[in-house]
Amino acid sequence: MEKLDHQSPSEITIIMSTLSTFTSHQLSDLTLYISALHHRHHSRIFSLLSSPTLFSLTLHHLHSLSLQQKSLLIAKHLLSKLAIFTHFMHNNTILPPPSTTSMKLRELDAVLLLLLLCELRQHDPEALNLPPSRWRLVLCQYIAKDALKFSSIRGSNREVIMKFIELLAKYKNFVNAMTHAGHGAGGKDRKEVATSVAVVVALPSVEVSGDDGGRECVICKEEMKEGRDVCKLPCHHMFHWICILPWLKKRNTCPCCRFQLPSDDIFAEIRRLWEVVAKMSDSAKFVGNC
Repeated sequence: MEKLDHQSPSEITIIMSTLSTFTSHQLSDLTLYISALHHRHHSRIFSLLSSPTLFSLTLHHLHSLSLQQKSLLIAKHLLSKLAIFTHFMHNNTILPPPSTTSMKLRELDAVLLLLLLCELRQHDPEALNLPPSRWRLVLCQYIAKDALKFSSIRGSNREVIMKFIELLAKYKNFVNAMTHAGHGAGGKDRKEVATSVAVVVALPSVEVSGDDGGRECVICKEEMKEGRDVCKLPCHHMFHWICILPWLKKRNTCPCCRFQLPSDDIFAEIRRLWEVVAKMSDSAKFVGNC
């Protein structure tokens, strides 16, 4: 729990720098979406604390989880927030924002309670020394002291965004700590991960035209003949289907340019999306220095 208590200024700087590239329309859309999401999460917290039975069941579920499983819960929570941020960062007006209901309700309740307990421990290290049977009352009293934080009253756009940034940085810092401790993928020795099955199924099949005819498939080193259907990755590189499918079952990168495709590995996805945010931040700093 202590690992959630500190956040990296560099990560906050990266997010703030990336936000500086948002248009007013992007920022407004992101704020509205985050406000609705916070309202949903606060409603779940109130449901937990107002029902002794639901609270007891959720706390029992948390106690049954290993440290690695708890880390995975928080990682999933971070991934959902990163996916939302990058969606609005790309100003994607065609596709809807990522689903916030991908977590089962039991998982959502568990991670929200876990994070609330971490926050309480940060605020009062002695509070959780009481028997778990009294934790619900302690949490209710803690929330009552700062009711505005958990109410559905809307703050200013700046307050909504700043709270989101703080949480994003805090969760990212926690996942980094757990990764270095060996509870998740990552670190210096990154393992290769397969491309998401859903992404592979959705890859377009294109016909090799006259302009593309004679181009070599870098995997098999054979020519891609005109009129043949081949696979086209988002980076626009093309490959024989029979060549690229086995590749994507083991890796989520383009054989030519190392462009990263989404994977089903939660920690690898966090790393991939964070690198997207960091690159945008670097671009913003470069433009600002010109």
